[in-house]
Amino acid sequence: MEIKIINENKKQFIDLLLLADEQESMIDRYLERGELFALYDNDLKSICVVTEESPDTCELKSIATYEKWQNMGYAGRLIQYISSYYKDKYRTMLVGTGDVPSTLRFYENNGFTLSHRIPDFFTDNYDHLIFEEGVQLVDMVYLKKEL
Repeated sequence: MEIKIINENKKQFIDLLLLADEQESMIDRYLERGELFALYDNDLKSICVVTEESPDTCELKSIATYEKWQNMGYAGRLIQYISSYYKDKYRTMLVGTGDVPSTLRFYENNGFTLSHRIPDFFTDNYDHLIFEEGVQLVDMVYLKKEL
């Protein structure tokens, strides 16, 4: 297994990025200012993007694994890697997500705790309704992890 930082041609990963954030214009807001990490296990399995939000805080903006490789630990390994990678640079890592129990559980299992929420984030910022596991996403739920 190998994790690479991708500095150029980040849009080549748009298929995976759209699994994590289904509106390309929203991805465009952070992709170029963020660092993109790609996890390979023979071939590409998972990616994530991390941005600096303040001198002591970074944010995991997107994390996605190809569907056939989900639930095999790849996303968790990426979180472990980026947590270690950034521990000497930032104190806190944030992640924002929809209010979906399985997603919240995934982040909690990877060391995140509930932080705050932004009401109506998905309905105010996306040009269409977003559903995950049959639940309409409305509020953005933020979790944090001390590095």
